[in-house]
Amino acid sequence: MLRTPLSLHELRAIFVTHVHGDHCYGLPGLLASAGMQGRKAPLEIVAPDGIEEWVRTTLRLTRTWLAFELNFHAVESLDEWRGGNLRVEAVALSHRVPSYGYSFTEARPDPRLDIDRLDRHGIPRGPLWGQLARGIDVQHEGRTLRSDDYLIFGRPPRRVVVGGDNDRPELLAEACRSAQVLVHEATYTQAVANDARADFGHSTATAVATFAQAAGLANLVLTHFSARYQADPKRGPCIEDIRAEAAAAYRGRLFLAEDFARFRLVRDGELQRIECGR
Repeated sequence: MLRTPLSLHELRAIFVTHVHGDHCYGLPGLLASAGMQGRKAPLEIVAPDGIEEWVRTTLRLTRTWLAFELNFHAVESLDEWRGGNLRVEAVALSHRVPSYGYSFTEARPDPRLDIDRLDRHGIPRGPLWGQLARGIDVQHEGRTLRSDDYLIFGRPPRRVVVGGDNDRPELLAEACRSAQVLVHEATYTQAVANDARADFGHSTATAVATFAQAAGLANLVLTHFSARYQADPKRGPCIEDIRAEAAAAYRGRLFLAEDFARFRLVRDGELQRIECGR
């Protein structure tokens, strides 16, 4: 993160997909860095069972004391997580250990107050209206008024689905309804899978691309590539083999993830890569 414009002070929550080391070993170090930078605000962590014990034990054994609170949420019992203008839901996937994907959905896209409904329900103009407009539930005459019940949204919400390690992309079908972006692993090509060199629990580029095309997803970001795929085709299997295989089955906007790459999902559903310095 030191090589990005992101700040550990602004980090609201961390979502962990599963317990394998390449997906969680960096967490204690990140937390320690946040502490060294003077973070004080609590941090939410949504993760599979066992992560909390491991993180707290690691911090204790390494004598790492944080000046901010860690609030863990077990993904196995998570119904929904809300923070700011985001609603996050988890989906169980298929891997060698319990693995999860997460859908990130705008909670209040272009909201405006439903004045007619407020007047019909006798909600007086004033501070209550302001709180409801900001997405805050309020108390009035002994009852709870949910902000979503008094807001009109100007457009459909944007939704991004991020899958953890998973050999059955179709498990994300429901989460991908109305989504504009799927970020999913494509560890290897179908040729490697057919050659019986593929690890159980991962997806091929063909499998993910075929699913994304059938689901009508406008944008697909592939990631988590096997180290066997190199940039130079002369050295063996090439990362462009993954791109070509996916492009043969998928007609939307296709991206291969790179370290430090940044994207913007604009309101019309187009995923745009942000160039460095912008």
